[in-house]
Amino acid sequence: MYFESHAHYDDRRFKQDGDALLKSFPSLGIPYVVNVGCDLRSSKASIRMAEKYDHVYASVGIHPHELYDMSSSVIDELKKLSAHKKVVAIGEMGLDYHYDTHPREVQRFWFRQQLRLAEEVKLPVIIHSREASEETFEIMQSSNVRRGVIHCYSGAAPMALDYAKMGFYIGIGGVVTYSNARKMVEVVEALPLDRIVIETDCPYLSPTPNRGKRNDSRNLQYVVEKIAEIKNVTPDVVEKVTMENGKSLYF
Repeated sequence: MYFESHAHYDDRRFKQDGDALLKSFPSLGIPYVVNVGCDLRSSKASIRMAEKYDHVYASVGIHPHELYDMSSSVIDELKKLSAHKKVVAIGEMGLDYHYDTHPREVQRFWFRQQLRLAEEVKLPVIIHSREASEETFEIMQSSNVRRGVIHCYSGAAPMALDYAKMGFYIGIGGVVTYSNARKMVEVVEALPLDRIVIETDCPYLSPTPNRGKRNDSRNLQYVVEKIAEIKNVTPDVVEKVTMENGKSLYF
């Protein structure tokens, strides 16, 4: 059984079949799905989805690409949304220096504000970091937040271990199956299995053998199989441990 720790089923690419997919997951061995908010619209959509399906949970947050209308009133709105019984995390939030959609000082400011919100409402965090590993780590280290996941981790193994020592989980998805993913393989080799959660980030980042196609939670099996291969254990072991990790992280 698989714990889907990070998905985006509110994405338009699931408009035609998203409902049927979500309904099917419990029977396919996917009893938990966390749908992740990236702005107010998707945060509210995630809550509506969580209200509709017993096995779906929501997070609320503002992605670093989505800071266009960011203000203290948005933080207040996130706080209100976070009180919903099926909201299990704040995020995704963080830094993205790949496109620099917003000035870096703006990204850093609102990242810190959302971390403070998570601390206030006592929820774990979902962290996005792209080409900003050092700064993300420094901000996380200087905060009082010690529960959450570094989603779609792209840093080096030593930093992953440092995050694990701080109490965070590392999100491993389809990238680990790619032929050029040596860095990610090294991360999985180094991390204890009890610090790993599995994710798809669907509709993005489909694993091999479906790379380039729309991703969904049915592809978690390929992530589990690759982790099992790297750790020299059976897929059943990876399923069991990452299931418990997901529950520990969010519940």
